Amino acid sequence: MDKTDKKLYTLLVYSENLAGILNQITAVFTRRQVNIESLNVSASSIDGVHKYTITAWSDEDQIVKITKQIEKKIDVIKADYYTDDQLFIREVGLYKLATSKVLDNPEISRTIRKADARMVEVNPTFCSVMISGVTEDITGLYFALDKFDCVLQYTRSGRIAITRSTEEQVSDFLEMQDKNKNKQCLTK
Repeated sequence: MDKTDKKLYTLLVYSENLAGILNQITAVFTRRQVNIESLNVSASSIDGVHKYTITAWSDEDQIVKITKQIEKKIDVIKADYYTDDQLFIREVGLYKLATSKVLDNPEISRTIRKADARMVEVNPTFCSVMISGVTEDITGLYFALDKFDCVLQYTRSGRIAITRSTEEQVSDFLEMQDKNKNKQCLTK
């Protein structure tokens, strides 16, 4: 498959908070030989449910198969895939810069302000800068700062995302499950 045939997809996976589920989810990607670009795991807005935000370059056919395989896992509540236009996306970038170079070149501070980033720590040795945005914002600031030869360290977080939909699909899914359980209890 050609890189041009691939698109960046984001999978949102909801599961119970159990040991080993992350390994089961990532194994699906491994078996299909699809590399995970970023992975973020956190508690969701639903008590006892964790949310996995996973990005991967793939074609739609492959990502559909991956999503279905993940959803078949016993402890997975819901899994869906999205394109960037269906989500509100953020990442965080952190940069450690040499304080001496920042003080010697005012253009570095202008570059930071222009990118809407902020200094979070300044000491005699280094300055810490943080930015929140999409991947292009974060990598763009890195390349701009790197030209000044002042970057000591750089990292960016995995993607976090929420759907642009007005309803949370996993909430609807859990609500339907509760209704079905209640119906089964009444018929017994």
